[in-house]
Amino acid sequence: MRLFTIGFTRKSARQFFGLLRDHGVRQVIDIRLNPHGQLAGFAKQEDLPYFLDQLADHCRYLHLPELAPTKEILKDYRADGDWCRYVARFEALLDERDIPSALDRSMFESAAGCLLCSEHLPDQCHRRLVAERLAGHWPGLEIVHL
Repeated sequence: MRLFTIGFTRKSARQFFGLLRDHGVRQVIDIRLNPHGQLAGFAKQEDLPYFLDQLADHCRYLHLPELAPTKEILKDYRADGDWCRYVARFEALLDERDIPSALDRSMFESAAGCLLCSEHLPDQCHRRLVAERLAGHWPGLEIVHL
């Protein structure tokens, strides 16, 4: 099973939807806390399902806020920039939410899924942390960062 991840910042719509289409992504799993933000541009929750259907070969959209950090965790990270503290707090939150046990694994198996967040690169992004957690619990899961 392959799980893709992607961030929309620093990508044009052409690049973003082209990457999804070219890699055969069938479902985008939005794990942003605030998918409605004005900075989301073409990736606003209200518009994304339409764009995915039209520009990424009928790709589906799913929002899973249980895979997003809390407002407090984000606010503190933006204030102090302490990545190690952020990771510890986010991992504890995922433990509290019983991730991945609380997820329906078939949602990820039935379609080539892609975790969506805003960060350009996965290095310091919660989508990488989520993907690695899933791979640690689901044998055979390959992570591909787009």
